[in-house]
Amino acid sequence: MKIKEKEFEAILQDLKSLATQMGAKVRFERGDFKGGYCIIKDSKVIVINKLSNFQRKVMTLAAALKELGIDEVYMPPKLREVIEEMEGTL
Repeated sequence: MKIKEKEFEAILQDLKSLATQMGAKVRFERGDFKGGYCIIKDSKVIVINKLSNFQRKVMTLAAALKELGIDEVYMPPKLREVIEEMEGTL
């Protein structure tokens, strides 16, 4: 599946909504890191580097959602395809 550069922003918003539905908070922060999924005081948090481009943000968020466990979660097939495709690209 080929994703156009302008589509990454919409995909990022869809993935962010999915993370929220799964009980995870998505935070965009500045720093010298790539980002990922962690647990802070019993809260699921996905941290994404604010300075990354949209493609990198989508890759980071997709990997974090995969780690959270998406097998039992309903999502549009295109979104699932994006998450599966992004696996292993980080």
